Amino acid sequence: MMNAFAWHWPWLLAIGLIAALAAAAVSFFLSGRARRGSAQAPVFDLEQDFNTEYTSGMLRQWRWYNRVAAVALAAALILSVSLAARPSQVGSDEERAGSRDIVLCLDVSPSMLAYDHAVLETYQRLVAQFKGERIGLSIFNSTSRTLFPLTDDYDMASSQIKYASDVLGKVSDQDKIDKMDAKTSQDFSDLIEGTQNRKDMTSLIGDGLVSCAAMLPGFTYGSNGRGSSESGGPTEQRPKSIVLATDNVSGKSTYTLKEALDLTSKAKIGVDGLYSGAQTSKNDKTTLDMKRQIESHGGTFSSAGTGPQAIDAIVESIEKHKARSQDQARKASMLDTPGWWTLALALAVCIWISMTWKLKR
Repeated sequence: MMNAFAWHWPWLLAIGLIAALAAAAVSFFLSGRARRGSAQAPVFDLEQDFNTEYTSGMLRQWRWYNRVAAVALAAALILSVSLAARPSQVGSDEERAGSRDIVLCLDVSPSMLAYDHAVLETYQRLVAQFKGERIGLSIFNSTSRTLFPLTDDYDMASSQIKYASDVLGKVSDQDKIDKMDAKTSQDFSDLIEGTQNRKDMTSLIGDGLVSCAAMLPGFTYGSNGRGSSESGGPTEQRPKSIVLATDNVSGKSTYTLKEALDLTSKAKIGVDGLYSGAQTSKNDKTTLDMKRQIESHGGTFSSAGTGPQAIDAIVESIEKHKARSQDQARKASMLDTPGWWTLALALAVCIWISMTWKLKR
């Protein structure tokens, strides 16, 4: 929507006009002095020396070309100053933050190995639906490891997810593990390296969630080892989400799931849960408790496996969080509109060049 015309730098236009008027005044003053000084002496001009019909016509044509060239040059100068003052129109548009930060958070504990391959395929399909978002992937067991940080390089992200999916797909059941060759064993070891640094601990969901949240702007660890959230500044303008895939089999962690969700909520990070364990356990008390806690913090919890319903639910939740976080206020903005001014300047310059060429002939 476009509104009234305006000058972005009106002071520059005023300076140009004042300079032009000053130059015209000086020129008029000097020409007046020249006429007064020459009034006492006889004046001879070309019309007297070449008082013929042909030469008189050529002289009139020359003077006409000269006047047109002068007018075109003056117009070009005025238009140049006008363009320098940036002709603009005041537009009113609804400004929206078009991008989001999304961390994919995956439990790689032994109880999840049978499902991680399918979860990563779900993540792959999620990435295919993103446009303009930054995404990152972190895996955790007793400790966490970042596979790739926040990025909008979807080719790289897809290749990393596919690689992890392929590796974990080769250890998705005991039969595959028994038949695993040395290369697969090394690839698997390299992939999960750094996720089992606490002895006799596994699937620490609260700690894993906090580690994933730490990948997002606006969330930091406190100096006392606990977590803290930061608010204010431009980071709040970018919606932030975490997609947490786990089977909710948790050991004794530094952060409980509730504490982790409290911290992410304070940092305005939306958390959506994707239950990825055995379907026979989706109605267990621990799973239902996880569902209740995530939903009470504004997220969605899907126990529909890794099918289209789960993806649709996660995408819908991310969109809702985006809508809540975006600044949808209508703001006025100055939009440069040099179009017709540029065309007029080009026309004036062309006329001046044409007249100058004729004068030289």
